[in-house]
This record gives sequence, C-alpha cells and structure tokens, in this order.
Amino acid sequence: MSASPRQLTRAYIHLARLTHNLRLLENQAGTAQVWPVIKADAYGHGAKYVARHLVDLGYRTMCVASVVEALALVEAGIDAVYVVLSATLPEHSEALAAHPNFEPVVCTRDMLDALGAAGIAAGRPIPLHVKVDTGMGRIGIQPDELRGFLDHARRLPQLRVRGIMSHFPRADEADKTYSHEQLERFRRLVNDTRTEGVDVYHMANSAALLDVPDSGFDAVRPGIAMYGLRPSADVVNPCVSELQPVLEWKTQITFLKEVAAGAGLSYGHSYYTHAPSLIATVPLGYADGFSRRLSNRAELIVQGVRCPQVGRITMDMSLIDVSALRGRVTLGDEVVIIGQQGETQITADELAAKLDTINYEIVTRIGPRVPRIVIANGDESD
Repeated sequence: MSASPRQLTRAYIHLARLTHNLRLLENQAGTAQVWPVIKADAYGHGAKYVARHLVDLGYRTMCVASVVEALALVEAGIDAVYVVLSATLPEHSEALAAHPNFEPVVCTRDMLDALGAAGIAAGRPIPLHVKVDTGMGRIGIQPDELRGFLDHARRLPQLRVRGIMSHFPRADEADKTYSHEQLERFRRLVNDTRTEGVDVYHMANSAALLDVPDSGFDAVRPGIAMYGLRPSADVVNPCVSELQPVLEWKTQITFLKEVAAGAGLSYGHSYYTHAPSLIATVPLGYADGFSRRLSNRAELIVQGVRCPQVGRITMDMSLIDVSALRGRVTLGDEVVIIGQQGETQITADELAAKLDTINYEIVTRIGPRVPRIVIANGDESD
C-alpha cells in the first residue's frame, strides 16, 4: 500500500525552542509557579503536542479557554490540571464537575450555585478561581464584591476557592502607570483575603511577567512569550531578545509559468505584471489562515530570496513572482511564509504589521487543515 499523501502547506513546531523559552520565563518568574497558557490550540501551535511536551517537562497546571478545550486534552490522554479561564454558563457545570482536574474561573453567583449543585451530584468538592476585574474591563467581579462573593461560595459545601486572580490589559505598553495602579489594587485584595484559605493568587501574563516587577504572586500565566513571540514592541525586558519562535510555516511550489508584461493575475486582476514574469503558484490561501488582506503586500522566501506575493490571495492558492530566480527555481521548492531560510527571515510580527494587527492573531488563525509537524530531537512527527 502506498504512503498517504501529505499536505504541502505545513506548520513546524520546534519543541526544543519551546523548552528554551520556558526556561527563560521560569527564571523571570522566580518562586512563582508557571502555568503555561495553551488556549486557542496553543496559540495555533497544536495544543495536544504542546501539552504533551509540557507534561514531559514536569508542568502540572495549564490554562485553557473553555471546558471544551480541556475535554479535548483529557480525551487525548494528557493528564494535567486545567484552569478554565473564560466565563461560562451553568449548563457546563456538570462537565466541569465530572473531571477532578478541571478548575473553572468563576465570576457570577449563578455559576457558583450551579457548580455547588454539580459538586453534590459528583460527590466531590470543586476547586475554582474567582476572577476579579481590577481594570481589564472584561469579565470578573468588582473588588468591593469579593468579600460577599467568597461568603456565598463558602455557604456551598462542595466549593473550594483555590485561587483569586485578575488580568492586565496594558502591561505590554511602554507606560506602566496603569499596570502599577492595577497591581496595587490586586495587592490590597491579597492582603485582605490571606485568611480566607486561598492557595494561589495569580495575575501576570507574558507582558507583566517580563516588564512589571512583583506581579508574579504565587503563579504566572505566560502565553505568547512561551511560543517565542514578543508581547509587543514596547516590552523592554532584555529576555525578549532571547526568545525563539516555536512555529515555522512553509509550503512548496506546485506550478510555474511565464507570463507576458501587462498580464492580469488572479481574481479581479488586482495585479498586472510590469514586465515578462515567472510566476509560481503555492497551495496556500485564506482557508489556511493566509489573510486575503495580504494580497499584493506580502513576501515569501524562496531559495533565500524574498519574493513578492502577487494577485489576489484565493481560498486555496497564492501566486509569487519568482522572476529573480529564473533558471534556478523548480517545482517542489520550499517556500517560507513564517520562518527562516538561510539568512533571510519573515516573522509573525512582520505579517501582523502589514495587517495592522498583532502576532497573536497571525499564529492563531493558521487553519486546521494545516498539519502541525512536531520537530523533536531533529525528527519530524505529526
């Protein structure tokens, strides 16, 4: 039987780089526990692969966005404690209670009541984390509501408030004034509740861990930095220059053709050749996460040379002008979308800048049909 055909557009996940980044972040965290954030399919890197590696490295607690993400990892056989970060509805309380390693983040009394009832039905206490809004303006109770919220939780015998947490909205900015004010608000909550039996206080994301001293408390929740990407250009900790991008995104040339000057290319003829041109087609489109808004704006690397993407990016294919490589370029040549080839590099930050967005969005939007190929000890696996 012949081997199964492989997808030509692939994302390569370098586990050694992930390990390297985590060691850097551990040094920054000091005595605080490190709880890696693997939500959104590990920021597009493949949560199952990343989580398995984290377990191998000795990490016990990880952060996901939803109970659905946590269940997928449990079903994959990955044994860990999953802190479920996003607010959810009482309808999910039974699923949360069914798994002793799920620790939901809670910020409504309705959810407390539902989890309390689910805990009785499951016959076990439910550990949870109370989210306090100290300035993010998204989810969470107000600081002056915390005492009453804890009293309500205490009246439900199957609930155990394991953690109190908050989140930084502006730690990645150059001006840290607001973050320091927010940190002080959270510090007052910590001091006011130290006798409440809370095990863990946690607040710091990647930017705060790197750039807001004393924000670690008992645990930190690094996300983007563990994948080797800078939280923002305004984060100045020298450590960021040592981060190594974990993901590379590559494809291959599947078609080559010579076209005359003045030829319109792709839908809408948004691009016309200025001279006789050699045009390559690659199996890469917006269905893979290569945004249509990058049309005629992006570059890709072929044989160490930056080559312009031309014509409108379509669902499954894109065009590249490889005229500079006439006589050298061939079918099957590697094309780098994000990563390095020789001395030439394209980063997620570069693509983000072209789209007026952030590197988080670039990597999390790489589509599910792009296989994640794990690179460990020089070997590839999927």
